[in-house]
Amino acid sequence: MDVMLTNLYEASKQWLVGGNGIEEEEVRNAMRKYWQQYEPTIESMMLSDEAKNLDQMEKWEILSYVPDIREKSVLELGAGIGRFTEQLAAVAAQVTAVDFMESYTQQNRERNSKFDNIDFLRADVTELELPSFKYDVIFSNWLLMYLDDNEVRLLVRKMLTWLKDDGYLFIRESCFHPSGNIKIGENPTFYRTPTEYFRILQSETSPSGISNLRSVFVLKRATSVKAYIKAKANPNQLCFLLKKMTHSEEQYESFQAFLDENQYSRSGILRYERIFGPTFVSTGGLETTMEFCKLLNLKPGMKVLDVGCGIGGSAFHMAGTYGVEVHGVDLSTNMITLALENQAKQPLEVKTKVSFEICDITKHSFPEGSFDVVYSRDTILHIGDKETLFSHFYKWLKPGGRVLISDYCRGEQEHSEDFTRYVSQRGYHLLTVQQYGEVLSTVGFKEVEAIDKTSFFIDILKKEVKNFHAKKDEFVKEFSERDYDYILEGWEAKVKRCSAGDQAWGLFIANKPQ
Repeated sequence: MDVMLTNLYEASKQWLVGGNGIEEEEVRNAMRKYWQQYEPTIESMMLSDEAKNLDQMEKWEILSYVPDIREKSVLELGAGIGRFTEQLAAVAAQVTAVDFMESYTQQNRERNSKFDNIDFLRADVTELELPSFKYDVIFSNWLLMYLDDNEVRLLVRKMLTWLKDDGYLFIRESCFHPSGNIKIGENPTFYRTPTEYFRILQSETSPSGISNLRSVFVLKRATSVKAYIKAKANPNQLCFLLKKMTHSEEQYESFQAFLDENQYSRSGILRYERIFGPTFVSTGGLETTMEFCKLLNLKPGMKVLDVGCGIGGSAFHMAGTYGVEVHGVDLSTNMITLALENQAKQPLEVKTKVSFEICDITKHSFPEGSFDVVYSRDTILHIGDKETLFSHFYKWLKPGGRVLISDYCRGEQEHSEDFTRYVSQRGYHLLTVQQYGEVLSTVGFKEVEAIDKTSFFIDILKKEVKNFHAKKDEFVKEFSERDYDYILEGWEAKVKRCSAGDQAWGLFIANKPQ
């Protein structure tokens, strides 16, 4: 098996390089020369003269995103002087610490000589060969940004084989731009967007060892490092956690369809933003956000969970207007990438109070009593098991906390074939407004208000269509006539469904008892 995989890697490397071996060697030489300029210190590891303080602020946060490694085998790539090696070795059964600079590896060896469960290895990860299915977790902090795209793809394939089935890959990278303030000479680093990382990490495959099956990485979560947000107003330090999973060819094709972003393309999101307003992709944009937030009794210092946060509009409004801290979560990688881009444009007092995370909220967990408010706009229609989700909301709220949700609902009547087909095609799970409120009551919420806002929704839709007409030339110039017609037809269809009584729109407010 190992021989077969080794041969496959060599063939893959030749194919990826595409005859540009000289260019690949130039990349490696540039990186080597770059790091030879620096002494093996924590300041050089973080490229910051504030490194000692930043290290203390971020270290335990970073480690909190790593899966349980107790009694597990860990491969640490780009270990450097061992800033994380000590913490990994103190818990894991065995750690293999790899770095391509001899001086850094030697510093790590001296720094962590008290441990007998660490193997120190000086190696370039682009040439590294390790046994298959050996490790439970692969950990890297600032590594892939020092590899070009082809090198990352090849490494991803290798990591898929080094990991055991259901093993985890954890990476932390600087996205968009540099974060440090120390610079010597030309910086050859690759500062990718989060979406570029998602695409590379999840698109590569490797044989699983079982006929017709292949292994892939599936993203479990991605989140900004809060220490960098608070200390430097920088949300672009991202941690990614992926799980190795095996898929049949049929399953893999379905997974690829998701990766191709058919539902959440960047262009599609930006089209909707042109209707709802800058940074918004929810009904009524800033207008409804302002109205609903007034119902939350928000006060400075409160913590808000924004479920289905989109591209950040509600989070920015709450942080800027009320001084609350907002943690926005969304399943869409493009939504969060745009949210991070928008966050960079916000005033300092907003930037430092907002964080974003990509995750499946139905599979995620927060400590009990983490938030004062759970806020969600037109998102839970995608989720079938609302009762379990609402029970999680209840647990995550502090005593006296409040939940506010707006969502698509269905009318009380027998539905038309068009509406039934529409719901099926979208994969929506719709309840009546009354049923929605009953589910909130079932899980323990009190003072539940289930308000039918369909008439208000229709008025907003008509207003948005009117404004959209006025922006036609500008919109068509940026997108296309076809996109314009698609949006217009969609809005008119919503008005028709709501007016006919098939579709409804509900606003739900409820409290967790003190």
